Amino acid sequence: MGKSKQTGNHKSDKKKNISKKWKLKRRTKDLDQIHSDMKPETAAKLLHQEVDYDMTGCAQHYCLHCARYFVDLRALKEHFKTKGHKKRLKQLREEPYTQAEAERAAGMGSYIPPKSVEVKTQPVEEDMD
Repeated sequence: MGKSKQTGNHKSDKKKNISKKWKLKRRTKDLDQIHSDMKPETAAKLLHQEVDYDMTGCAQHYCLHCARYFVDLRALKEHFKTKGHKKRLKQLREEPYTQAEAERAAGMGSYIPPKSVEVKTQPVEEDMD
């Protein structure tokens, strides 16, 4: 008989899934969720939110593509120049995976390559203060 991999957890439930907690803590929106946020009516709501003192930067400085809030306009502009933001823009250029595409991949239709989507960094309003 081998020894159980998980030991010492009967005393405290807090120790059980520490790695799972950390993974979920840093979880961001998926690409298909961001694509739905990029639709004009949803994007307008996200970019012009009411002041919320519980959010970072009072929810006034939001990167639509990365789904992140920033403290001020300067931090948001600096973020637009970062490697992470540019990688996210590159990922968002490909059209999101759909059910129709899944059916074609399973042999229920002919293959159509995914389309590319034009994605540019969001415009920044200077007079937000």
